[in-house]
Amino acid sequence: MVHKDRKVRQKGMVLSRKVFHLTEGLPKGSSFVLKQQLHKTALSVPSNIAEGAGCTPRKELLRLLDIANGSLTELETQLILVRNLKCEDTSGLTEGDITIIRKMLHKFKRSIRSR
Repeated sequence: MVHKDRKVRQKGMVLSRKVFHLTEGLPKGSSFVLKQQLHKTALSVPSNIAEGAGCTPRKELLRLLDIANGSLTELETQLILVRNLKCEDTSGLTEGDITIIRKMLHKFKRSIRSR
């Protein structure tokens, strides 16, 4: 499996770009730490998928996909915080992109386990 060809990784990359774009629109007074954390967490999703794709042992791939899923949940929490602070409407990301990627990760893990 080539990580560049995985649709779930591609979706993760799109999500990362959207998060980076969203943070550009945050008010100047917004916490630098929050912006930094959003970037780090968003990048973690496709990065762990790619790292897992480069692993030979199936167990390691599944572990890295679990980490990607954990990062996705962490990102969702951070985006809800941004929305609650009334900085940006993040519902499209939390209810759309993240939900889709979470389902794709679940399906990918299920296919790995059944091999």
